[in-house]
Formats: sequence, C-alpha cells, structure tokens
Amino acid sequence: MHIHEPHHLPAEVPDPAAQDEVTVIPLKIEDWLTVIVMGLLALITFANVLVRYFTSQSFAWTEEFSVFLMIVLALVAGSASVARNRQIRIEFFADSGSAARQRALARFGALMMFLLFALIAVLSTRVVYDDIRFGETSPGIGVPQWWYTIWLPVMSVAIAGRALGLFIRRGRRA
Repeated sequence: MHIHEPHHLPAEVPDPAAQDEVTVIPLKIEDWLTVIVMGLLALITFANVLVRYFTSQSFAWTEEFSVFLMIVLALVAGSASVARNRQIRIEFFADSGSAARQRALARFGALMMFLLFALIAVLSTRVVYDDIRFGETSPGIGVPQWWYTIWLPVMSVAIAGRALGLFIRRGRRA
C-alpha cells in the first residue's frame, strides 16, 4: 500500500496575538482574566458534578457563582474585543469607501462605545450604591449583592477606556 504525500502543506494559521495593536495597557490583562475565569468555571462545575455523583446532593452556591462568572467573562471578552478592534460591526459599511471614511466610521464607532460604557458605568454605580445602602443579598446563598454588581461598573470603565484608546489610535492613523 502506498501513502501519497500531500503536494502542498496547509498554510499556517496566524497567531491572533501577533496581530494585536500596541496599547498603553497590556492586552495580556484580558487574556489572563479570561484564563482565570474559565478555569474557575471549569473547577466549580467539575466539583459540583463530582459531589452530585457521589452524594446525590449539589453545592448550593455553584449555579449563582457560575452565572456571575459567565457575566464577568462576557465583559472581559467585550473589553478584549474592543481593545483588539474585533467588535461586532457591519463590514460592508465599515470597510468600504475611502480610507478617510473608514477612519471616520471607526472613530465614530469607538466614540459611541465609549459613551455607552461610560453611561453604563455611571448607572451601574448607582445600582451598587443601592445594593450596599439597602443591604441587598443574593437570592441563592445570601451574600451581599454588591459582591456581584460591583464588577459591572468596574468592567464598564475598562471597556470605556479600551474604546477611548481605540478612538485615539484611529485618530493617529494616516
């Protein structure tokens, strides 16, 4: 039996990190936060499966904490996508026309993201303040609700900062 060698080798997949733009705040922050949150989710889920399998019970806190971690993961991914300029957009409009038009649309989009997440940060800070002021507790395990809600304004500020950085970088491009 004769095995045929391929006539051509598949092209290497480019490393996405090699294509990252230079930013003032390192993009590794979001990368490591993603790794940590995903690791925690995997550990919590695995521990809960083991406990349920061997004891027919489950940890009461795992569902509530897993939902919280998934929300944090979505916000961290949002920050990373903005920093890398890989957020959702309609490429037909964003990538067509002259270079000046593309730059103007990119800056407009970055400015709108900045304004949106700055507004979310302000409004969610009020939610955190109310959670603290009224002593709200989580429905599942009864921990202070602000332990969960504090991360929305924090991550919104991070995303707004990444959007502002994108706006500035797009203004510098020739």
